[in-house]
Amino acid sequence: MIALDTSALLASLLRERGRQRVREVLGESCMSTVNFSEVLASFGRAGRDVPLIAKTLLAMPVELVEFTTDQATIAAELAQITRAAGLSLGDRACLVLARERRIPAMTADRVWSRLQLGIEIQTVR
Repeated sequence: MIALDTSALLASLLRERGRQRVREVLGESCMSTVNFSEVLASFGRAGRDVPLIAKTLLAMPVELVEFTTDQATIAAELAQITRAAGLSLGDRACLVLARERRIPAMTADRVWSRLQLGIEIQTVR
């Protein structure tokens, strides 16, 4: 199992470099609903029909994990630690999910590799 970050799933959906690595793990991946929302927002900003995109993405073999208040608390704590790296709430939600489940996190954002959080980071490019 692997926790997907927004950037990783977008790399796959938008056929960007690294998409193959993401596609290889889709069937054994999970994603926070915060990251799911970020993916949908990205399509919405591009003028796409968000409800239609949501319906399409919900058919993917990715387990969506509700963002809990406990996860929100830990993500808030990580904000201080990761501020210099510029991590967003979605980034931290992915990291919290990975930490909680003791699984790697997959991202397209290389700066994550420099974080010392005790979480295995896999970059797609």
